Amino acid sequence: MHAIVRDWREAGLSEADQALCDYAEKLTLRQAEVGAGDLEVLRGHGFDDRAIHDATQVIGYFNYITRVADGLGVEPETFVRPWGRRS
Repeated sequence: MHAIVRDWREAGLSEADQALCDYAEKLTLRQAEVGAGDLEVLRGHGFDDRAIHDATQVIGYFNYITRVADGLGVEPETFVRPWGRRS
């Protein structure tokens, strides 16, 4: 899991998972560039329309809630340790 967070491209993911991560990154950072071709790539990796819809909903929700938290200055919970820290 840590390898995915550090760099999903180097994490040894399957081609389908890499395609999904690429889609998530594009939808997050360059959403105006997302088009039908991106969906066809996902379909080519075995994702059906329901899976693409569900993934898009989850990606969109995380983007939304992160922006809400950032916009309101919400601080991370103190009981949640930073990713990768053992103690």
